[in-house]
This record gives sequence, C-alpha cells and structure tokens, in this order.
Amino acid sequence: MSKIVRFSVSVENELLDRFDEFCQREHFATRSEAVRQLIRNQLTERAWENDASEVAGTLTLVYDHHRPQLRDRLTEVQHEHTDLVVSTLHAHLTHDLCLEVIVLRGPAGRLQQIAAQLKGLKGIYKGELVMASGQMREK
Repeated sequence: MSKIVRFSVSVENELLDRFDEFCQREHFATRSEAVRQLIRNQLTERAWENDASEVAGTLTLVYDHHRPQLRDRLTEVQHEHTDLVVSTLHAHLTHDLCLEVIVLRGPAGRLQQIAAQLKGLKGIYKGELVMASGQMREK
C-alpha cells in the first residue's frame, strides 16, 4: 500500500458545493476518494493520448443482430486483431438486439482504432470504449 500524503486545495464555495453533490451522487465514501479517482481518471486519459501506452479496456456494443453480415463483420474485425482481443462476451437483450463486450489489451491508439472501426459498422446502435492503465495502480 502506498503512503498517503495529505495536501490542501483551495476552491470557491460554489465549486465545493457542486463537488459534494457529485461525491454524494457517485457514492464516494469521502472527498479524498473522489479526488483520487478523478486524478487517476485524468492521468489515464492523458496516457491514452500516447499511442504507445499499454492499456486494457472494454468495448461495449449494442447492435441489431438481424442486420445482414454484421455478425460476420464483427467476428472478422476481431480476428484481424487477435493481438488486441483478449475475450468476448455476447448477450441477447431482446429478440432484435444483442450486447457484446470485447475485452482488449494493447497500445491505447490501437484500441481506439479497433473501437472506432467496430462502432462505425452499420447496425451498431451504441458503442463505448472504456480504458484503464495499469500504470495508475496503487501499490
């Protein structure tokens, strides 16, 4: 476990009120935990900007499984990137809609590229990439 370092931050009352509302809405145990999470998120986001940064992520897709050739194209793109695709979970949401969660690992830029490629396919209703970097882990 890392040593905890205390520091102070000066903010306006209105900003602190909004931050406290955020903490409550997001169910943070303390302001400190919220600040730690926000710092980690920002540092991870910056790491993504460096294409060489090694990250892990999930790409969540919601799509119409009746769309001609969509399932085949999803599989084809994943097979073209077997060095990035770790695992895939498939679930049926309704008669017409499926959810696919693709676990990815590799350089941030390449994960963003495969995510854009898959999200852009016809029949994809929603696509969201969430990445995390092992660089930010606590010891």
